[in-house]
Amino acid sequence: MVSEIEIGRGKRGRRAYSFDDVAVVPSRRTRDPEDVSITWQIDAYHFDLPILAAPMDSVVSPETAIALGRLGGLGVLDLEGLWTRYDDPSARLAEIAGLDGEAATARMRELYAAPIRPELITARLREVREAGVTVAGALSPQRTQQFWKSVVDAGVDLFVIRGTTVSAEHVSSQAEPLNLKRFIYELDVPVVVGGAGTYTAALHLMRTGAAGVLVGFGGGSTHRTRTALGIHAPSATAIADVAAARRDYLDESGGRYVHVISDGGTSVSGEIVKAVACGADAVMLGAALARAQEAPGAGYHWGSEAHHPELPRGEKVHVGTVGTLEEILVGPARTADGTTNMMGALRRAMATTGYTELKEFQRVDVVVAPYGER
Repeated sequence: MVSEIEIGRGKRGRRAYSFDDVAVVPSRRTRDPEDVSITWQIDAYHFDLPILAAPMDSVVSPETAIALGRLGGLGVLDLEGLWTRYDDPSARLAEIAGLDGEAATARMRELYAAPIRPELITARLREVREAGVTVAGALSPQRTQQFWKSVVDAGVDLFVIRGTTVSAEHVSSQAEPLNLKRFIYELDVPVVVGGAGTYTAALHLMRTGAAGVLVGFGGGSTHRTRTALGIHAPSATAIADVAAARRDYLDESGGRYVHVISDGGTSVSGEIVKAVACGADAVMLGAALARAQEAPGAGYHWGSEAHHPELPRGEKVHVGTVGTLEEILVGPARTADGTTNMMGALRRAMATTGYTELKEFQRVDVVVAPYGER
């Protein structure tokens, strides 16, 4: 039973919770952090860390994708970004980082208007593959039909279809929409698709054959979807809803497990802990990794929503630099603010609450504790 709140006589709504509204509570047992495993596997690909880097130009370059892969995570390259539009985008990235406000938005629109070049998709993915790490690239649903063959021919291991919100039932009178079920069925590589923010939307995406579903839209640090469109799905509730869809689809399909990947709203280690506690198998990070010394954004962070040609729903934000990619993920931590040694924090949270595996930790007790209440 889900309780509803009366907004007014003609409208009722569910109460939803963000990460700030919930907290993990200890159990009767504790563990040694050294006994905790945070490994994650999707399809045939095994990772030491349950971390994906968000496909955003300020976060992932071929070099950072390789570095993250060697640390045990997965870097997802934005195949509609500057890396597939320019032979060397370094000067453009630096220019964006040096601009403020409306000037940055206007200039990004110009830079991202350059055509995507299929040969650069091939070259960037080949660079990552030749380094010996798992290769992942992302396209939006609008571009997937145009460029998917270049991506697959380049030897991608995991294909990500990522948008602000992705539906299995997109309807259009202007063009033939992407048929996700047919597309995924005919593809030879596992597909991760999203964002989804509700039980029903996620269940329909799972029925397309997706290996994983990205959860969340409008909640990232660069998104202004709530301001521009009035759309938002608080992360804790969204993940719990999609985890319920995973459970029900597991029964419906006779045992097919679809991975739930939190995407957005996780910029410090405590939020990663809460994402897994609410049901996530892994976490896609943007701002948290944009703070790395190696990040292409040089202390700034932006997504594709910031340079939409008609209706920007995001902006470039300053996130600063807190350490190397290695320090951010596996430490050692320099501060107590949750921005470094994130995986060490996840291990300790699991140990403190008595769990040694990620899937077990999804069953940890959670309480509603709005931020500010002690």
